[in-house]
Amino acid sequence: MTVKPDWLRVKAPQWERVGNVKEILRDLSLNTVCEEASCPNIGECFNAGTATFLIMGPACTRACPYCDIDFEKKPQPLDATEPTRLAEAVRRMQLNHVVITSVNRDDLADGGASQFVQCINAVRTVSPKTTIEVLIPDLCGNWNALEIILQATPEVLNHNTETISRLYRRVRPQGNYERTMELLQRSRQISPSTYTKSGIMVGLGETDAEVRQVMQDLRAVDCDILTIGQYLQPSQKHLQVADFITPEQFAAWKAYGEEIGFLQIVSSPLTRSSYHAEQVRELMKLYPR
Repeated sequence: MTVKPDWLRVKAPQWERVGNVKEILRDLSLNTVCEEASCPNIGECFNAGTATFLIMGPACTRACPYCDIDFEKKPQPLDATEPTRLAEAVRRMQLNHVVITSVNRDDLADGGASQFVQCINAVRTVSPKTTIEVLIPDLCGNWNALEIILQATPEVLNHNTETISRLYRRVRPQGNYERTMELLQRSRQISPSTYTKSGIMVGLGETDAEVRQVMQDLRAVDCDILTIGQYLQPSQKHLQVADFITPEQFAAWKAYGEEIGFLQIVSSPLTRSSYHAEQVRELMKLYPR
């Protein structure tokens, strides 16, 4: 694997705090994308007492070559106790903002929309002041399922674009760039009060112009929030890194994103979809809906 530059080095976490969060997760038999996807920010986030919960997993029905989530195991039936256990974790961790994401469940008629709703409702019951962000798959273009999720009124609807249009077939072979844009556009139309969010990885061979085009496409569907981060190869069997993007380039994309109208843009080498996601609470104060 390619040697990482200095700006991708991560400080060692305070394992006492990390261990406390892990203890809660293990006690309640919950998965997090922080662990399943080998996120480089796991120490920082766990130290801060935050986590992105991964529901309906850990097995995924897609085999995206950039992702470290397991696709070789057979997906299991939905667990009716999962929403209650997730809500209890939110209560124990005293989260102000929670991110709920999932593996792809293309085997389910609604792509797992009903489980998202159950999780949202369970969190609202035990922690009504916690703001909720859902990071959803594309639901295979099932817009009725999307509406079901939005009717549960999460504060943020996040769906990752992941990469530029030209690289979709290689990076996200079971996804569709136009479908992703349509999902975000429909989310805005169905629930104007919900903040929409997306994220992309860079370092897979895209050009600066292509990144800016994705940003323009996202603004064209009125996406509010964008995250841009460096792709890191989880293992030798995953896609290789084509380029390590400099912090200066990330700063330039952030400036451009603000210029074209994103309400919030987080752009840095270590940025991930849910990195500093709690900052949306400040955004909601500045741009209330």
